[in-house]
Amino acid sequence: MSQSPKRSSSQEPTRYAARRGWARPAVEGVLGEAAPAFARAGFPDATLILRWREIAGAEVARVARPLKWQDGPGGAVLTLKCEPSAAVLLQHQTRTLTERLNAYLGAGRVARLRLVPGRLTDIAVPPPHPAPQSDFCADVPALSEALDRLASLRARLKNRRPKRPD
Repeated sequence: MSQSPKRSSSQEPTRYAARRGWARPAVEGVLGEAAPAFARAGFPDATLILRWREIAGAEVARVARPLKWQDGPGGAVLTLKCEPSAAVLLQHQTRTLTERLNAYLGAGRVARLRLVPGRLTDIAVPPPHPAPQSDFCADVPALSEALDRLASLRARLKNRRPKRPD
């Protein structure tokens, strides 16, 4: 029996390309379409932007976003756009943030951070505090009434005669 030669994995079509009309994962097209935009900003890989919250931490990600990546001979310079009020605080955290970035991207990859103050447009504003419910404190006595009850209880306990042991 003769066998046909097997195709190498590089010649094999993707699972979704084998059949027409099958839905493909959205990420296949999105990252391909967004690659030129990331390349214009100097980012060789989109994962830094997509995983920024995990890399930098929730507190830093809330007030700063990656803006530009510039490779240099001594390492890359990452430009961050940050809230104007947070720029000074982030300046004190640059060493820690650089270490976190290098732990994710590889040792010595980021040499320094450059902070550019500016307004971040998509910051989520926390929802307002809910108004206290009026029926929640309906059965709770007023403070003066509670203090009067406590004073009368103390007086009763003080005037009580100790029991004699038999």
